Amino acid sequence: MTVSVTDIDLSGIPFWGLPRRQRHDAFRRLRELDHPVFMPESKIPFLPGGRGFYALVRHADVTEASRNADVFSSEPTASSIPDMPRWLAVYFGSMINMDDPRHARLRRIVSRAFTPKILKKMEEDVARAAGEIVDRAIAEGPGDFVAQIAARLPVQVICDMMGIPPEHHDMVLRRTNIILGNADIEYTGIRPDMSRWNVARGLVKLLRAGHELSALAQSLGRERRGASRGDLTSMLVNGEEHLTSQELGSFFILLVVAGSETTRNAISHGLKLFTDHPEQRELLLGDFDAHVPGAVEEIVRHCTPVIQFRRTVTRDHEMNGQHYQKGDKVLLFYNSANRDEAVFSDPDAFDITRSPNPHVGFGGPGPHYCLGAHLARREVTVMFRELFTRLPGIRSVGEPDYLLSNFINGVKHMSYRTR
Repeated sequence: MTVSVTDIDLSGIPFWGLPRRQRHDAFRRLRELDHPVFMPESKIPFLPGGRGFYALVRHADVTEASRNADVFSSEPTASSIPDMPRWLAVYFGSMINMDDPRHARLRRIVSRAFTPKILKKMEEDVARAAGEIVDRAIAEGPGDFVAQIAARLPVQVICDMMGIPPEHHDMVLRRTNIILGNADIEYTGIRPDMSRWNVARGLVKLLRAGHELSALAQSLGRERRGASRGDLTSMLVNGEEHLTSQELGSFFILLVVAGSETTRNAISHGLKLFTDHPEQRELLLGDFDAHVPGAVEEIVRHCTPVIQFRRTVTRDHEMNGQHYQKGDKVLLFYNSANRDEAVFSDPDAFDITRSPNPHVGFGGPGPHYCLGAHLARREVTVMFRELFTRLPGIRSVGEPDYLLSNFINGVKHMSYRTR
């Protein structure tokens, strides 16, 4: 079924419940236009409204806007289409929703966690965690790949980084699901409509989830101040330049939400892709070390775990023939840019030898490029090495159960077999 351009509503949740092929076709139609489409913004009770946004769907537009942070600003928010009110920003006003100099200060502090020395040590921790997770999955037997394997690795790695005890890991995962699945009835128990009652209930659940994650990180920060234990929390709250309690809480939410969801969904989509494309699987297993770097990049391009981020235009500006006015909202659709025919030959194909592969699955070039991209790549690599070494017959079964979201290309559940 072909979707008419006039029928496409990228801000409405119903569009994101359409079959995946239908959505890919819609973005293809939008890329064929000679200018970005301006789309009305869905009205959400209790949140500031807006007149709409430009949908940037071509690779050239997404990359140029990403580079030009002075014009395409991450303030007042990058992670939601409506402006974020203060009562939400307390928990979700992280550095991805900031411009320099505030963004530069926070990124400088948290980048301590991603130095080559620390990342080298973390490679050992990731390998250990992946081994433990596969041990447990083998003991349990095949069931839900997401719950047993894909979702466990990033949460365990991030919580271990922060020094969060294992007894809190399940709570962290459940609250993360609520934050990113706030339009999905499975995680919230609330119908994804725009009635004031259901929106209010959803916002309360969102706030509670944010509060609990923030409170956990802040409590840990208070323990670590002046008493370093060598974990990331100790590093972030001590020293001449450090995070405040509120900044630590917001950073932890960003780290666990962005870090966990990207890796979790890349691993889940990856198993499905290798099941659907056995020739690519055989190519990878024929020489894992040679092909796994390209495989990870192609998984991230093909599935694009983060669908979009928002920017706000700071001054009148012309880009690629389109005039933007100060105050305009634009949405950078990474999923569409990663299938742009002008950049990727046969973009719907899954090809682990694709080269070059200038995807924007970790964001476009510029100051907001994903700080944890190297760690995410490492986690995906280690998990597939562990799986294909110890469970060489592992394959997904049937169609996954996908998350209903206009922000995350998520897999909620996926059956699998090991022989």
